Amino acid sequence: MRHRCLHEIRLFCIALQFYTRVPIPGWVGFEPAWLQHATRYFPLVGLLVAAVVAGVYTFSSLLWPQAIAVLLSTACGICLTGAFHEDGFADMCDGMGGGTTPEHVLEIMKDSRIGAYGTIGIVLLLALKCLALSTLPAHEVILALLIAHPLSRLASCTLIWQLDYARGDGKAKPLAQDMSHQEFLLAAITGCLPLAAAGFAGWLSWFNVAGCLLAVASTTLWLARQFKRRIGGYTGDCLGAVQQVGEAACYLALLAGVAR
Repeated sequence: MRHRCLHEIRLFCIALQFYTRVPIPGWVGFEPAWLQHATRYFPLVGLLVAAVVAGVYTFSSLLWPQAIAVLLSTACGICLTGAFHEDGFADMCDGMGGGTTPEHVLEIMKDSRIGAYGTIGIVLLLALKCLALSTLPAHEVILALLIAHPLSRLASCTLIWQLDYARGDGKAKPLAQDMSHQEFLLAAITGCLPLAAAGFAGWLSWFNVAGCLLAVASTTLWLARQFKRRIGGYTGDCLGAVQQVGEAACYLALLAGVAR
């Protein structure tokens, strides 16, 4: 039992190291096979990121207007993750926007340079997320962050669980092995826990809870179908794109619930 718990802690630390810039202790070690199984903790990493950015927002909102606090918390999240997911979204925009064949799309997505589609896409997406958070009631921004970050990362796990990896190599290839149903269930529980807690605590109506789930699920399904049609599966950039779009969709769903 003790060995099993230690192994799970190692897997979480590996996920934390892969998806963020947070350093991990040397005793954790590393084996290539661990990275595949560490994916189950991707939503938990998202919850940790959400806690940090929510803390930055809370402190900043004591000193400056809500819009500035949102910008600072967003910048903190980007620094914490090394713009890992934002970069994936931009590359996906370039590839899907400029590619004509599966090979051409993958070639563009692999290029480290950012093009017009990627630049326009990431600017609009970041603006959308910041505007949505800035328009929410101030006391609901923290709740939105704690819900959207893990839930959107669960959306990325869904691609790993259901789709094939589209490249023969790449940064995400160690994650591209089959994700078991048990591993996905653990990710799903972690990813949905803050949203469920908000519903049971009465912080959100169940209508709004359902709206968040529907928004993230529908955008994930639509993007997954596009990836399957255009390149036959997913890449690491696709995972980042789904996370970013899912996060924005969750904010918009919460904002629509407030306006209702």
